[in-house]
Formats: sequence, structure tokens, C-alpha cells
Amino acid sequence: MARQPAAWLSTTRISAKGVLTTAQHTLTVVGVTALVVMAVLFVRPDLAKALSDSLNRTPEVETVAVTAPPLTALMDAPAAPAPAAAAPLSAEEKALLGTQKQQQLVTTWLSKRYRVAGDAANMLVSTAYLTAREIKLDPLLILAVMSIESGLNPFAESPMGAQGLMQVMSKVHHEKFQDMGGLQAALNPVANIRVGALILKDYVTRGGSVEAGLKSYVGAAAFETDEGYGGKVMGEYNLLKQVSAGKKVPPVTRVMAAAPAKPAAPVAAAEKSVSGTQIAGL
Repeated sequence: MARQPAAWLSTTRISAKGVLTTAQHTLTVVGVTALVVMAVLFVRPDLAKALSDSLNRTPEVETVAVTAPPLTALMDAPAAPAPAAAAPLSAEEKALLGTQKQQQLVTTWLSKRYRVAGDAANMLVSTAYLTAREIKLDPLLILAVMSIESGLNPFAESPMGAQGLMQVMSKVHHEKFQDMGGLQAALNPVANIRVGALILKDYVTRGGSVEAGLKSYVGAAAFETDEGYGGKVMGEYNLLKQVSAGKKVPPVTRVMAAAPAKPAAPVAAAEKSVSGTQIAGL
């Protein structure tokens, strides 16, 4: 009886010693394994990165497919309402619209010259021709102004605030954008071409010539010279006429400014007071 507690204590000590020994061996194995793993990760950084990524993996977010809108949707604008019935084209309208081949030649040339995607160039050229037919203005003149003003960049903006393809001063001519969605339509290619062409048509009509109209368009009506702007536009216009006629004109051809026109007759006092509110492009 007296010896039983001693035996029990001895057995307990042996068991505890065995547990401690086992724990010591286990910790040794774990420590050695950890050292080996650390050494491997140090030698192989790629494995360390893979392990880190697997431990810190963020939940995958479902990707929603985004479909780009068609080009026609981007270029569409609430322009003038279409006529109820298509009336037969007059000889003048047919001449302004040109042929499909002529439009294609102009589109291809402008696309290469200004490094614009073919579909976008086609839309711009088509809009220019349709606008020209509607307002009775040469489409090649509209395209020449677009080319010189913005290089066919629909999002161009000058330091003075002239915007878009035709570099229209939208804050000045805001009333012309009212039927097309307001000022936010100024950078819409279709709306910008239409408004710019209407302004140009008005200046040409009032000035009595294309040269006078271009001088007003650039805001130089009250000055002696337009600093070569009209010559650049007419030079581009002449190149486009050659392209439209089927002539081989290299896209890199430099614009040769037309010879300076004869001094215009003195402008009447009422017309000399052209305010900044009439400037379309700068």
C-alpha cells in the first residue's frame, strides 16, 4: 500500500519524460523543416511569390463583358429632321453629292493623310457630303476646312475655346447647337460639321466669295490679312479636287498656299464691326 504512490509517481515521471522527449523531437523536426523551407524560398523567389499569392488570394470579381457601341452610334446626332418623302435630286444636289467612287477616293486619301481609321474617315466624309447637299456648299471645301482646322480630330480644342472638327466657338454659337442637344453636342462630329458648315456658308454668302468667307471664319474679317489661313484651306481644297477627280496625289503632299488674292474692297462700317461673337474658328 505504502509503495503504490511511489510506483505511481515513478510511472508518471517516465510518461512525462517520454512526452517531453517526443515534443523535443517534434520541435526539432519542425524547426529543421522550417529552415529547409526558408532556404528553398530564399533560393527560389518565384516559389516564395507563388506561396504568397496563394495565401493572400483575393476573391475573384465577376468580369462583366463590355461591348463597344457601333461607330454609327458614336457619330449620330439629332440633326435636322429628315424630309417626309425623298424628293428627286436636282442637278446641283447631284453635283454636290458626287459619286460613290469619288467619296471613296476622298475617304481613302484623307484616312492615309491624317492617319484616321477608315470607318471613321468614311463617316466624316459622308456627313460632309450630306451636309453640303443640304446647305448648298461644296463638300470638299468643308473637308478642307476640317483638315486645316483640326486635322480631322473630333476632340480638338484651341486655347481660345474653339472645339471639334470645324473648330467652332461653341460658347459663341451656342444657339446653333440648341436643336442638336445643346453645348454638349459641340464635340459630336456630326453636329460639329453641320454647325461649322452653316457658319462657313453664312460667311461666304455675306463676304461674296470663298476667300472672304474663310477670312471671316478664322476671325480676321477686320484685319488686312488672315496670315495665310485662306491659302492653306484653298491649297487643301485643290488637292481634294484632284483626288476626287481620280488623280494620284500622294497623302504626304504638302499644302501649297494659293497665291494671295487681290485686296478686297473696303468693308462697310457696319461689317467692319465684326465682334468676337462671330468668330467660328481660331
